Amino acid sequence: MSKPRCRVLCVDDHRDTSEMLQILLAEEDYEVHIAATMQEACNMATKTEYDVYVLDKRLPDGTGVQLCETLLMLTPNVPCIFYTGDAYEIHRREAIEAGAAAFVAKPDIEGLIDAVAKLLSERECAAAT
Repeated sequence: MSKPRCRVLCVDDHRDTSEMLQILLAEEDYEVHIAATMQEACNMATKTEYDVYVLDKRLPDGTGVQLCETLLMLTPNVPCIFYTGDAYEIHRREAIEAGAAAFVAKPDIEGLIDAVAKLLSERECAAAT
């Protein structure tokens, strides 16, 4: 029996970034969904079980910090990783204070893939339940 694929929700208003993450994370054998807004992400999170969220800090209808807090209320056991160009220490601190499990500055895609793999190695994927 094959191992269930973990589900990742990438939330970024730049479609090219989301599509790149979708391709690269799928190569790591993750099932990747994408959203462009807080509203879209919250709707998806209530309909599908995810194993990790990858969030940009700036979204058209709010911030990644707000989204992280909301997602953690909706799905408290699903970690958030920030993947953003807002890479100053204050931004990292805001993300961690909002409940983020990790913070990776763009364009460190290898760092993001490593952060996703590390978080998912510590948990059973939603598809397994």
